[in-house]
Amino acid sequence: MALAESVDRDANRALRARFDDVYGQYQRLRSGLDELQARLAELRVTERSDDGHVTAVVGARGELISVEVAPAAFQKQDAKGLSRTITETVHRASATAAATTQELVATYLPGGSGPVDFLRTGDFGALLGRADAALRRGE
Repeated sequence: MALAESVDRDANRALRARFDDVYGQYQRLRSGLDELQARLAELRVTERSDDGHVTAVVGARGELISVEVAPAAFQKQDAKGLSRTITETVHRASATAAATTQELVATYLPGGSGPVDFLRTGDFGALLGRADAALRRGE
């Protein structure tokens, strides 16, 4: 009986140590996610057109915050050309914001995690597939 109790105590100590480790990792991750959320909310990306006449500012999700068009743009381009320049500049700013967001998220989450992969690939099915697989394994 004494041997069984000793084995149980050792197993309990090991489980408790593992729980403490996992809980500490969770607390660090949770704290980091609060900081990440704040940094993403403040993120602004500014891009200028090649000719310098259009400036676009977007947020972390690529949402357009502002567009400025220099008066010289109206003299040098027709409406279609200016529209194209604005669109290209906004797209470039959005692409830069997406890359910056991916880099930020990757510094807070474990490498190869579902959310990081999703931001990189945009494959929502793969993200759900990972969650489904984890549920099937009982994680």
